[in-house]
Amino acid sequence: MFVQQLYTGCLSEAAYYVESDGEAAVIDPLRDIEEYIHLAKKRNATIRYIFETHFHADFVSGHIDLSQATGAKIIYGPGTVTSFPVHVAKDGEVFPLGEVSLEVLHTPGHTLESSCYLLKNEQGKDYAIFTGDTLFVGDVGRPDLSQKGEELTMQDLAGMLYDSLQQKIVPLADDVILYPAHGAGSSCGKNMGPETHSTIGEQKASNYALRQPTREDFIESVTEGLTAPPQYFPVNARINKEGYANLQTIMEQALRPLPVPDFKKRAADGEVIILDTRRADEFTQGYVPGSIFIGLEGRFAEWAGSLLPFNKSILLVTEPGKEKETVTRMARVGFEKIEGFLDGGFEAWRVAGEPVDLIVDVEADELAMDIPFDDRLMVVDVRREAEYAEGHIKDSYNIPLDELIDPASMANMDDTHNIYVHCAGGYRSVIASSLIKRQGIHNLRNVVGGWKEISALPDKFTIEKSVEALN
Repeated sequence: MFVQQLYTGCLSEAAYYVESDGEAAVIDPLRDIEEYIHLAKKRNATIRYIFETHFHADFVSGHIDLSQATGAKIIYGPGTVTSFPVHVAKDGEVFPLGEVSLEVLHTPGHTLESSCYLLKNEQGKDYAIFTGDTLFVGDVGRPDLSQKGEELTMQDLAGMLYDSLQQKIVPLADDVILYPAHGAGSSCGKNMGPETHSTIGEQKASNYALRQPTREDFIESVTEGLTAPPQYFPVNARINKEGYANLQTIMEQALRPLPVPDFKKRAADGEVIILDTRRADEFTQGYVPGSIFIGLEGRFAEWAGSLLPFNKSILLVTEPGKEKETVTRMARVGFEKIEGFLDGGFEAWRVAGEPVDLIVDVEADELAMDIPFDDRLMVVDVRREAEYAEGHIKDSYNIPLDELIDPASMANMDDTHNIYVHCAGGYRSVIASSLIKRQGIHNLRNVVGGWKEISALPDKFTIEKSVEALN
């Protein structure tokens, strides 16, 4: 038996490859399927099954393309309805794989069709469980994504999740390995630990959700403190349920090099989005006016899905050679209307003598020197509310980055203000600065290093905490 976790850091997503005696299964594959096919070929195995733990909301799965490429059967849990052929498994159904097997455990709660897959070894002993978004290291799946008003509330789903965990997972032996679909950083939970796998025994001892004494306590603990999910979650869930365009087709359209004149002509359409994915420190030094920055070095796909419209055409400006990576990572969260990239990158634009915009970078100590003497100074903190509550510059404005997709969030800003934008480390603030400048507000500065550098100068800033953080 061979089991390999295939972890993608920028999405905090784990897919799995399981193999025995030349037969393989892939669990929760990403949209770009080459890695799974290559691994099976390398090991001289045939992919027989594609197991999906549920309809993923945070990425587009590779189930359809992988099935078409390999002939493998797509397996979903009880109650699944799709627009493409799948095998809807029964609770307790067993799928043989070489000398091992996988048993379906229906575990509704995160979603109604959510199911875990229990791997039994050659001796028939429970060896590992692939839990999808039902159970994480340190957390459980959020129960608010499949709610339907009063018909099905998140409290109803949380109750289902409690029953699923207590009836199907808690009874397993302590040494059974836990393989979840996500790790820390994913928006599919709220309290995930840094490890990407664990054991059932470790989670019984340490997971706050499994340690709740009653069903009512569990429901209260897993539903409190949930933030709004990213805007792209329902888009991805729908795509995974209804189907999608072949990734190769998207690549052929997106990987078209556009010379500067062609790029400029297409970009003149006010409905087209220009997305620049270079490093933050490169973008601030010069970029195509009107571009939105989301750099590949951060949680790129997640922020693209949260901030960009899916119904508009997109043109890319990338570091030369990073075009395919950019398109792949965008396709993972459902973007399909990418029309091409600037041939030669930003340097070609600059050499052609086209207009260039930039963002002024300043150090934290420069901001500290300006605050006492500038009554038009405005500090915009784009961290999440919880981050802001833990500590912030006195009188700063908290506008979380994902709220800046709404121009109304910038209603109190104009060019009579001297605006300083910061986040935790300097990535989100550059995204925010590009969005603000796109609304015609140009008198701004990006604080390099963000809160990390600001908090390192406690004698130069007046730092406050929100009331909630003090209690």
